[in-house]
Amino acid sequence: MTPGDEVEDMFLLLNEVKRQIPNIRGVSSGAIASDYQRLRVESVCSRLGLVSLSYLWKQDQSLLFHEMITNGIVAILVKVAAIGLHPAKHLGKELAEVKSHLHHLNGLYGSNVCGEGGEYETLTLDCPLFKFARIVLDDFQVILHSPDSIAPVGVLHPLAYHLESKGLSIDSGDSNINNGISLDGNGIYEIEGDCSLHAEQSQISKSLSVMIEKTTYHLQMSKTDRGDTFSICCWLQDLHRSSTGLQSDLEVVLSHLESQLKECGFTWEDVLYIHLYIADMNEFAVANETYVSFITQEKCRFGVPSRSTVELPLLQAGLGKAYVEVLVSRDKTKKVLHVQSISRWAPSCIGPYSQATLHNGILHMAGQLGLDPPTMTLCEGGIISELEQALLNSEAIADCFRCSISSSAISFVVYCSMQTVSLNRAEVQDQWEVFLEKLKKLHSAKRSVSEVFNPNLLFVLVPQLPRRALVEIKPTLFIMEDDNTGSEKSDVCIQDQEHATPQSYWGFQEDPWHDSCFQKCIVLENLCAIMLSITSENIADICNDSLVSGHSLSQGQTEKVAKFCIYLIDKILTENLFSWKNTMYLRVYFQTGSLVQMEMLSLVFSQAFQDFAEINLKFKTGPDPIFNLVPVLGSGRSATSMDAVLTCELLAQKPPC
Repeated sequence: MTPGDEVEDMFLLLNEVKRQIPNIRGVSSGAIASDYQRLRVESVCSRLGLVSLSYLWKQDQSLLFHEMITNGIVAILVKVAAIGLHPAKHLGKELAEVKSHLHHLNGLYGSNVCGEGGEYETLTLDCPLFKFARIVLDDFQVILHSPDSIAPVGVLHPLAYHLESKGLSIDSGDSNINNGISLDGNGIYEIEGDCSLHAEQSQISKSLSVMIEKTTYHLQMSKTDRGDTFSICCWLQDLHRSSTGLQSDLEVVLSHLESQLKECGFTWEDVLYIHLYIADMNEFAVANETYVSFITQEKCRFGVPSRSTVELPLLQAGLGKAYVEVLVSRDKTKKVLHVQSISRWAPSCIGPYSQATLHNGILHMAGQLGLDPPTMTLCEGGIISELEQALLNSEAIADCFRCSISSSAISFVVYCSMQTVSLNRAEVQDQWEVFLEKLKKLHSAKRSVSEVFNPNLLFVLVPQLPRRALVEIKPTLFIMEDDNTGSEKSDVCIQDQEHATPQSYWGFQEDPWHDSCFQKCIVLENLCAIMLSITSENIADICNDSLVSGHSLSQGQTEKVAKFCIYLIDKILTENLFSWKNTMYLRVYFQTGSLVQMEMLSLVFSQAFQDFAEINLKFKTGPDPIFNLVPVLGSGRSATSMDAVLTCELLAQKPPC
């Protein structure tokens, strides 16, 4: 906030509008491509509790220009400041008269057809909103600001005008005219410049020390040796305590995460991505309100983190009602896309979480629902319609980074709600490839694609999703950044190449059936994404023992499975010249209420990694495990077979040399 700035003028004005007309809920602006304008309107709206409406945002300018003319908007050029536009020739011309010329300039110089680059400014003389009269310009003066021979700058200054009646009479009972709003007098108010108005409500800091002392909790942190990008995971665990509620559980979890970040020398500003897991989606509003009391735009100067929110069977796993995982970066190089305005482009993020965060070439995208952007409601037509819309929303976000989910994705996590169990999920699997192929063709038509990755695909079954959606998509993409083009391999340290031969641990030997367990996506020797799914059939092979139906795994069987996962992940990393210290995160999704229990799984994996450190001297363990256990109803590489007992998801990236 800068006193005297035009943004503060708008804040004071809109604050007075809210006072005079209390039922005002939103502000509409005409931003098409200007982040400068959009961000400032969104900032004021956020401070005043208003919704920013920006339905022209990211629309095709040629189509938009045509729609404005065909819908009866009569506007004249009152300023020109671009190559190909001349004050003497074009000032005072209507948009319809210069339409072909503006398209010609776009083809020659890439000029914005709608003038979004400041090529021209307009004055509207008539439009459908002008119910009773149009403006007629009687006299004007052309003022030449800059006589530059290439791009002269000139302004049309109106000297005289009058209103020409459209022949309609004013009916005070016409709700379409006054929208039910009645203002005394002429509706013009003078706003005093020095007003001490503050729409922001000060946050009352809450002391959680008493609550924390009385709550039994288990804090788990995952951190890699390289230390520049790592994940921290926190939840409450006590099988014998009764939860005090989602709000208090989430407050404790976020407070502990905040403390852990501080101990490591970080703040919320350094967080790239947040997974918010809750026990009951019916309490989403409570979770969101608690969330925004910790993570605010004021605390995140470089942009708020992206976020995914799903309901998990936390109580069935013996946990509290809240579970949070954060991905943290040591450097400040992240680029955040945060659009709060409601538009036709993609679903808005009105709260303090962004659509996507780009860091070190990896685009971490927020979970996408099948929401219709302009209405922010779930599209009708069932799971296939929701799936297609969620992919379109993801593609719109990717397009802002000049890429496509069809070519740049390295992994997709597709959350399916429990409601999908009774649906035809085979159709989901079939249509997935169809939709991605469509997007690939559309993207190829716009820009060339140098390389197409083969992304990992994981379907996860959860109890419920926000807005009772059937599906939520969480894509992760790799983007070729301009300063790295053509030198990606040389910018990355290739470590320990002389020790690239995989080792055999715990007696496991290479076997053809192992290939059916995992998916991998290796990008430019820089990035390694692994999905490893273990089914009941795989467990029987691993343990050389048939499983008894309905019985949980014994501790010995669980140990063998954990060691097999570590062995196979290590083999994939080593073969592709990666090491464990390149790991950014390792999630272990496990099926609750079936073959494994969380408490045993945590102890077994922790011990297995300690054993691994003893036989692999390059692997170092810390005080906290490097894995995050995530309880789910099911997971798998196919929508039709989410029957994996557990699935490991790992992302590793080599640091620059």
